[in-house]
Amino acid sequence: MTRTSMSAPYLLDLHDPTAFPDVAEALLEPDGLLAIGGDLSVKRLLTAYRRGIFPWYSDGQPILWWSPDPRAVLFPDELKISRSLKKTIKKQKYTVQTDGAFADVIAACAEPRKNAQGTWITQEMAQAYIRLHEDGYAHSVEAWCDGQLVGGLYGVSLGQVFFGESMFTRQTDASKVVFAFLVTQLRQQGYGLIDCQVFSTHLATLGARLIARDDFVQLLNQFCDVPVKNNKWTLDVTANDVISAYE
Repeated sequence: MTRTSMSAPYLLDLHDPTAFPDVAEALLEPDGLLAIGGDLSVKRLLTAYRRGIFPWYSDGQPILWWSPDPRAVLFPDELKISRSLKKTIKKQKYTVQTDGAFADVIAACAEPRKNAQGTWITQEMAQAYIRLHEDGYAHSVEAWCDGQLVGGLYGVSLGQVFFGESMFTRQTDASKVVFAFLVTQLRQQGYGLIDCQVFSTHLATLGARLIARDDFVQLLNQFCDVPVKNNKWTLDVTANDVISAYE
């Protein structure tokens, strides 16, 4: 592992998947860029997440690794469910399940968005997270309506931390519904933290907030190594559970 200059990110050793620099070395501009290169092996990805690092790049770029400061997170107890979202959940328009269509969720998240060019979920990225899913670390939550996948999200689970990656919606509030179900289940299971990576007004309406990266790393140290089973998830909460948990 070498560094090109004092103002440039690290170049990762392709042969050592655990060789990441300390997150304190991340550049303030742009947005916590820490390292370049390496690969997307399961071991490297798990090492990165455990240390507060995630990959994010576009086609034609090398793999870029980030650790922004501050960090956007959501604590399970702080989920905000708006009045309109509660009405949608109570109607039970959507059937919510976990790990039923992981590859389809990633493909939907990778579709072009309005006012956006391209996608950061490259084919290489999608295949890497499918491997994580097959190994029991990555999970999806999906909303179904009349047999059609209409919303969902996916992310990585380590110990009692869920690292959110992306979400999509094809019908009103579908992604918010699956998020509410996910957070409620994580709360019931004792999860301490949901990583949202980068702050947005959309996430803020759901209760996400910014914390210092040092605090984020301390929380990872507290919750990531809690022994839990990494296997296929099952959904154990109902619409009533979601509503009552956040009255």
